[in-house]
Amino acid sequence: MVQLPVSLVRGHDQQSVEARLLDLQPRHVADFQSLWQAQLRQFSQADKYWDWAFKERLTIRNANYEGYAVEYGGRTHGLMMLETQWHSSQFYPGQRLVYVAALSVAPWNRLPIQNPPQFKTVGSALLSFSRLRSVELGYGGRVGLHALPGATGFYERKNMMRLDPDLDDRIDADEEALTYFEYPALNR
Repeated sequence: MVQLPVSLVRGHDQQSVEARLLDLQPRHVADFQSLWQAQLRQFSQADKYWDWAFKERLTIRNANYEGYAVEYGGRTHGLMMLETQWHSSQFYPGQRLVYVAALSVAPWNRLPIQNPPQFKTVGSALLSFSRLRSVELGYGGRVGLHALPGATGFYERKNMMRLDPDLDDRIDADEEALTYFEYPALNR
């Protein structure tokens, strides 16, 4: 059972607080459904219809899926689902990686919805954990994902390598409209 401290930055005063990264639980799904979803729909966010109850069931029933949440003050501030066995690097063929199947932060932590956001660095904390998990699995820190259109700038700022869907034929046909990003293995 995962329970790691993660540092978040409060938006209004830039002070650091210690949150917890936990295994995805029903209470996190309930927070998404009752606290997040209406706001995500109101602000036309791309993840507004994601079914975190289904994602949680996948993590329970399938060893290759893992779900995580960032929690602070009794509220869920971020959610992530990883796939850990079926994906390979688009840049280094044959090299396995952790695939971020879904990453979402609470509406009150998104600049387009709330300025300043309640907490910054929620997505960064989740993405950093995905690299840690990749190292733990022996994949050297390699992480891949397909970014929702509004999130490409975030992944570019995180220095992930970009595979443009319009310029490259290595793109997964199921994800053709989304831009693929990948972290290479960490230098040792």
